[in-house]
Order: sequence, then C-alpha cells, then structure tokens
Amino acid sequence: MKTDMLQYAAARYGTPLYVFDLDILKEQTGRIREKLGTETGLCYAMKANPFLTEQMAELTDRIEVCSRGEFEICRRLGIPPEKLLISGLLKKKEDIEAILEYCGGRCAYTVESVRQFHYLAEWSDARAVSLRLYLRLTGGDQFGMDEATLRNVIGLINMSPYLEIEGLHYFTGTQKKSLKQLGKELEYLDDFLIRMKKEAGCEVSCLEYGPGIAVPYFPGKDPETFSDEGLESLGNMIAGMRWKGRVTVEMGRAFAAMCGYYLTQICDVKTNGSRNYCIVDGGNHQINYYGQIRGMYEPYMEIIPEVSDRERKWTVCGCLCSVNDILCRDVQIPGIRTGRVLVFERAGAYSVMEGAALFLSHSLPAVTSWSRTDGWRLLRKRTDTYPFNMADNLIQTAK
Repeated sequence: MKTDMLQYAAARYGTPLYVFDLDILKEQTGRIREKLGTETGLCYAMKANPFLTEQMAELTDRIEVCSRGEFEICRRLGIPPEKLLISGLLKKKEDIEAILEYCGGRCAYTVESVRQFHYLAEWSDARAVSLRLYLRLTGGDQFGMDEATLRNVIGLINMSPYLEIEGLHYFTGTQKKSLKQLGKELEYLDDFLIRMKKEAGCEVSCLEYGPGIAVPYFPGKDPETFSDEGLESLGNMIAGMRWKGRVTVEMGRAFAAMCGYYLTQICDVKTNGSRNYCIVDGGNHQINYYGQIRGMYEPYMEIIPEVSDRERKWTVCGCLCSVNDILCRDVQIPGIRTGRVLVFERAGAYSVMEGAALFLSHSLPAVTSWSRTDGWRLLRKRTDTYPFNMADNLIQTAK
C-alpha cells in the first residue's frame, strides 16, 4: 500500500489503527493457489483474522470455524454452510447442537475426541440426518486423537447409518520453515491413509492438511516454505502421494499476514542514559509477530510522513505500564518526532486478535479495509474496553 494512502488512513481514522489491503489479500491467495496447483483445495482458518472471512469465503474453497463465536460471524455474513468446516479443540454440547440445528448435514465436522463423536452421533441418530466427518489425527499434542483411539472411533462410526467418514484432519503447528519437515508429515499421512484402508477398512476421500507455512516477518529471515518455489514443491509432494484423494491445504497466517498494517502515533521521545526511547499510542497488546519477544527482531516498518533525516537508533515502546511492552529495539529510524506515525507491516494475521486487549483498559483500535473496487471501509470503530473491566451494575448506574 502506498505511503500517501496510509497517511490518509491515519488522518481519517486516527491511531492506533489496523488497515487491511484486500487487493494484497486477493493477490496472495491467488499466488498460493497457482503454486500449489488447481487440484489442491484451499481452506482459510478464520482465527487468523475474522475481519477477512467474507473475502476469503469467496477466494478459498472453505472456512475453518473453531468456536461458536466464529460460527456466528459466518452465519451473520451469510456464508453458506456448505463452505464451512466445523473444527476446534473444544466444542461444548450446546454449541455443537446449535450449529447442527442450523447447518445439519450441509457442512463438514471434525471429530477431536470420543466425547465429540458422541455429541455428533446422538444428534444424527435422533434426527436421522447424515453427517460428514473428518477424524482429527494428533500430531503429538492436545489436538485430535492418536491412532489407536482413531481406529476405535472408526468402528463406532461404522455402526451408524447416518455418519460418513469423509476425511482426515491433520495440523501440527505454525511457522514451519523447512520443506523437509512438510515432506516427512506428508509421507506419514500417505502411509497412514493407506494403512487405514488396509487395516480398518476405512477409505477416506479427503485430507485436510495444515502445513503451518512460515511467514517472513523480519528482514533477512525468508522461509523457503513461503516462496514460490517452496509452494510449488509442496504442491508436487501432495501430487506425488500414493493415496489418491482430494487434499485441501488449511492455512490462516500465510493468506492474511501480508495484507495488514498497524499504524501507531509517536507521542513522546526521550533519552535515558545512552538509549533513545520512542513512546507510541499502541503497544504489544495490539501488534504481535510470531517469534517476537521484547523487540528482539526488527519487523518491516516505515514512518509517515516520510522524511530525510539523520538516523539514530531507537527503542520503540508502547503505552502499557510494562517493561515488556517493546515493539522493536535499537532500530535505525529517521525522522522520529512526536505526531508522526509508525507503520508496522505484515500485520494481517493474529495481531488484531491475540493481544491482551483488556490490559489497562485501553480502547480497541479501529479496523479498516481498502480495495480498488470498494475503497475505504470502516469495519470496526474505536471501542472502549473499560466497561469489560467493571461490574455490570456500575455500568448501568453510569448510564
């Protein structure tokens, strides 16, 4: 996005501010689809950035939904149930029943555990409605089921006239930089899918695979998995599997990260000892880069308006009363002045969602989007958080 557009956004909507360039989102998704190959499906994990769900429902084959709240977002956006994969580590019985009553057999459901299986089985048996299931295979963590448990669930499903095992779901983490690691995972999945058919008589038609492709957040640290060549290699590995079925690659960060900008205004500057400090009106409760701890890496960033000035080293700190609120440390930034705005790039994934938003009762930043077709849109106005940190009766009294 051009600097003058970012400057306009800061002036119009204020700071702190999130800006999502939907044209970049579309270009990035198109690049991923082209390099992986048209035979490979794409699924958007909306937890990366729910504000992009409407656009990604058009750009990808389906949306992964991991909570009742995420489902409500999709429902209110009018996204067809056929586009949804209902997933998530914890699905409470009342939540899954509410989703089932709305979607029925039109969407697909992951099975995370034996308990979750029984919720789905009880509902389908009571209503004689067929459901399409994806068994989630654990990668050695709290998600999914191990091989032995998964086989037991297959036996239970085979006893139901209404349950169909459509696919296998597998995800083992994020920010994976090594194609070799992805290759090992696909080899394991290839072997397991073949063994499922041979040993359990279960032949699935689909694989939902989350490769956790790494995003280049910091200069000089470009992961091979994110490059065109890396994506093509991943596509070739998928095409080369002995098991033949429909593979859908599930991602969030890789789709969304590059389209986002976080704008925060410089409010104070000072020098303590030999270190120059720049204090901004945002903080690490609003901007988050995977792997960044107390500003140890320098992210992609710029200052607006652009200036030609002597560069000095600055440590950029947020507005929180915490020594950990460091956005970047000892970076060369020209033209640091109060009133100017720092732009943190590649902030389209998770930053808007993962911060400690209620700490110190600061307001939530406004959220905006831009595209050539729709121009600027205000997706969320600046929102006070202090009511969430008060007793309800005090809020009502104040009104």
